[in-house]
Amino acid sequence: MHTSNMRAFAVGFLFILFIAPWSALAKTTTDELEVSGWIPYWQGSMGIKDAKKHLSSLDAVYPFAFTVTIAGELRDQAGLDHSDWRNFTKAAKKKDVLVIPTVMSGDGMAIYGIIANPVLRKMHVEHIVDMVKEGDFDGVDIDYEGRKADSKEYFSAFLTELKAALGDKILSCTVEPRTPPDSLYKTVPATLSYSYDYAVIGEVCDRIQIMAYDQQRADLKLNTSKNGAPYIPVADVDWVRKVVELATESLPKDKIVLGVPTYGVEWAVTVYPDWFKSYSRIGARNMDDMRAIARKNKVTPTRNKAGEMSFTYLPKDSSIKLSSSLRIPSDTPKGNITAARALAYANKTGNPVTVNVGWYSDARAIKDKIDLAKEFGIRGVALFKIDGEEDPKVWNYLR
Repeated sequence: MHTSNMRAFAVGFLFILFIAPWSALAKTTTDELEVSGWIPYWQGSMGIKDAKKHLSSLDAVYPFAFTVTIAGELRDQAGLDHSDWRNFTKAAKKKDVLVIPTVMSGDGMAIYGIIANPVLRKMHVEHIVDMVKEGDFDGVDIDYEGRKADSKEYFSAFLTELKAALGDKILSCTVEPRTPPDSLYKTVPATLSYSYDYAVIGEVCDRIQIMAYDQQRADLKLNTSKNGAPYIPVADVDWVRKVVELATESLPKDKIVLGVPTYGVEWAVTVYPDWFKSYSRIGARNMDDMRAIARKNKVTPTRNKAGEMSFTYLPKDSSIKLSSSLRIPSDTPKGNITAARALAYANKTGNPVTVNVGWYSDARAIKDKIDLAKEFGIRGVALFKIDGEEDPKVWNYLR
């Protein structure tokens, strides 16, 4: 708690103890992290049930609901006008939990066509404002991904106009993470271009949610320093630290919200002599699915160099046999034994071999990011995603 003197503390304490309503005591204060999360439309009612169950731990929810047509109109993928969503919204408001729908797009060219055209941009802003007002929502979250640097000026104009039109409603801006240039490039370009203008975002957005996940092989320095085993993180806490440090250089800390993953990804990794060479994405997986795959293949997930959980196994259709006689380091984690044997096989025979890697974020990995957010003194954390498939233990760290 930040107070100027003990008298101020005493007054504040008495106010909380005797005057503040009990409902307010369940929520976070300015000295604590704001806790929020996205509810994905593709999980149907699972997300609604999970979020409703944990409303007492949340300050805001983001129904991942609207997509954008090429004409700039909104398409409700979640069905926010249905009774289950309406009932959830009422329950959230009773708990003083903000409900802020996300408008999303992964089509950078389509968004460019809208925001670069003053007429379409104005209409798009009107559609968003109407949606917020008609739904009696607390604001809107804008998540437009896949845009190129040449859209930056128009995107800044769009956000500025949208904020003005929203009035006292919240404008949340969800943005991709920026890896420090010297970790992203072997030779840093003389000029770097981004699709977001941090100066504008820092001014007009009330919350700036950084999607600090899907790291994969983005950080060349970490790829090198953590080699010797498959390395394909969802979000290595060391990488997240770099992302947050870079963001706080340009953005107000009291607006930054750290996006935290609750999911995992399965990969096929081709192993060459002395090298885990190529990674091919098989698909996203939740924690329970990952653990089921591990059990089926008789392997134990273990904590990896990124602070997350992972395991490796040989696909059933593989023609390669990895003998237990292959020599591997004695301190090889149980989850990485198959990959270590694959590397020993490749080194011995000169032939490549493919193994599968399951990699996911559990409660402890999530707690590392929560602790990091507290360390940097930023506004809060946002879970991606809330759908009943996250590690249930994570809520112990968010209460």
